Amino acid sequence: MISVLVVDDSVVVRRLIVDALGEAPGIQVVGTAANGLLAQAKIDQLKPDVITMDIEMPQMDGIEAVRELRKRHNTPVIMFSTLSAAGATATLEALSAGATDYVTKPSNVGSVQESMMAVREQLVPKIQALGGRRRPPAAPPGRPPAPAAGLRPGAAPLRPVGPPGAPGALGRPPAGGPAPTRPAVRRSPGGKIDILAIGSSTGGPDALTKVLLGLPADLPVPIVITQHMPPVFTKMFAERLDRSTALKVVEAGEGMELAPGTVYIAPGDRHLVFQRRGTATITQLNSGPQENSCRPAVDVMFRSVAALYGGSCFATILTGMGQDGRSGAKVLRDAGAEVLAQDEATSVVWGMPGAVVSAGLADEVLPLDRIAGTLLNRVRAGRSPAVAR
Repeated sequence: MISVLVVDDSVVVRRLIVDALGEAPGIQVVGTAANGLLAQAKIDQLKPDVITMDIEMPQMDGIEAVRELRKRHNTPVIMFSTLSAAGATATLEALSAGATDYVTKPSNVGSVQESMMAVREQLVPKIQALGGRRRPPAAPPGRPPAPAAGLRPGAAPLRPVGPPGAPGALGRPPAGGPAPTRPAVRRSPGGKIDILAIGSSTGGPDALTKVLLGLPADLPVPIVITQHMPPVFTKMFAERLDRSTALKVVEAGEGMELAPGTVYIAPGDRHLVFQRRGTATITQLNSGPQENSCRPAVDVMFRSVAALYGGSCFATILTGMGQDGRSGAKVLRDAGAEVLAQDEATSVVWGMPGAVVSAGLADEVLPLDRIAGTLLNRVRAGRSPAVAR
């Protein structure tokens, strides 16, 4: 049973969340709090598996509450945000402070039952994914997570040793998780890389920030990213990354020409694809059907990149729920592209990268703190044989 603490200053919203989760199997609300200050004592007392946290609250708001929580606990925190520019900005600040994920409050919903259903559809899968595993204490701010001791460079981490047949024992994944698979083995590619493509979801904003911070402004290729986020949030996220990294970061618009050293983030609720116009690559946006219950979808973007770039693409799958990116990774691999997956130990949720690894589609499986360096070395190696990989 996954225990949940609900933190919100609105009695109505607290009741809505409690009722919405009350019908979800395997989830139990063990307490509520009206603000972040009251929540601190209840967290220590109840030790919940997951916390839902409002942002705007009296005495101590959600952002400050997350900062205080992270000094003592690494409990997953799901922020409860409004779908607005102010809500997006505050949510990204909360994620930067240590929140794990977020959901948006229902708007323009006609009844309490419809509001409950909207909350349940968003919250329950995230609580199930985040509450099913306890993560080790967070590393101090500014210090990237270290790879597991004793692993060779690029190796997927071994699972903890336990009794034979126990969840988490070597050779057997936790219940419901993908079977451990070694990275796919191919002849070492060395061709020129013309584009980097990245897909991510839960935990992605923090992971993407860390990867992009490790790349220089003079990166000789463009980067295209699909991060599962709603409208407004993607624009705010792009602006935040543009201010904090050396690269130019934009929310992708219709008809943009891809340029080196520029990052293009798929806008919320639109798929990002590409077309050739002479020697230029131009962005296109569409509202095609959702894939893997997502729009934008990583698979859609990966297929489009594969069609135009083939083996000159280097793709990366970062932390995220579900399996979006797996089928697109196969298309890329079939076209000769290389695929890198974030390892389980540094992923908030190993759904997306785990699906790629378990399908044998990952050329490398690396901890988060080694991904930027690998991308940069690979891009440079294809242009200068003297640069060691």
